[in-house]
Amino acid sequence: MYNSAGGLDGCEILKLHDADPFFGVEVKFVDVVSCQQFLESYSSGAVRQSISQHACRLLALAQEFTVETQLKAGTHILDRCLDKLELCLQQIHQSPPGRLRDEEIDRLEERLRREVLGAPPPQQLIQQVPSNCFRFQNKVFEDRMLTAADVQSFANGVGRQWKHVGRTLGRECRALKDTAIDNLAYEYAREGLYEQAYQLLSRFIQAEGRAAKLSRLVRALEDCKLTGLAESILDIQPRE
Repeated sequence: MYNSAGGLDGCEILKLHDADPFFGVEVKFVDVVSCQQFLESYSSGAVRQSISQHACRLLALAQEFTVETQLKAGTHILDRCLDKLELCLQQIHQSPPGRLRDEEIDRLEERLRREVLGAPPPQQLIQQVPSNCFRFQNKVFEDRMLTAADVQSFANGVGRQWKHVGRTLGRECRALKDTAIDNLAYEYAREGLYEQAYQLLSRFIQAEGRAAKLSRLVRALEDCKLTGLAESILDIQPRE
């Protein structure tokens, strides 16, 4: 998978789905180039061949066996349009992954790295995360409810990206669908970006109640490439 996607930095595994006899892997690509490289490898059959070869090694089989694959982006089956690269990229772009990164994946990836590099596992990666906590940048934080200070920090730092974050939160919050976000933009246009962002997160908290957790905001900021703002809200000191 990694080699087909252009190296270790090409993609991130978010979730594994085991439903015998099927096995699903949910993947998020870091950029368009990596995604395009994977599509080309998949279309040529290189991905299927690689999976078969690795499976044979793991199962200690004398010869390769046939592997059937299906590539999907949301509800779209991409196998039907692999000859139309731009269409595939468009459908992937319009179907962002909606699942949390599987904690099992962290341990699996670290185990694979140890086998390849012979390196001891970092303690924080094998640490069990309590149910009332979440992990961010290999650190564990309490998954508390959002506070007024969080709302202010968000409104001060998000700028014009507040709509993007709102739509990301809206994947799991009906109160933040596109029409609601557009209404907020119109209603508070005169007050400016700070008030629009402030009202967005306030509405999220009002709608979700106790489920308006810090982890959901941090995840949305990560998805929107606003890691610096997430670090600020979590009071993580910048690296020197």
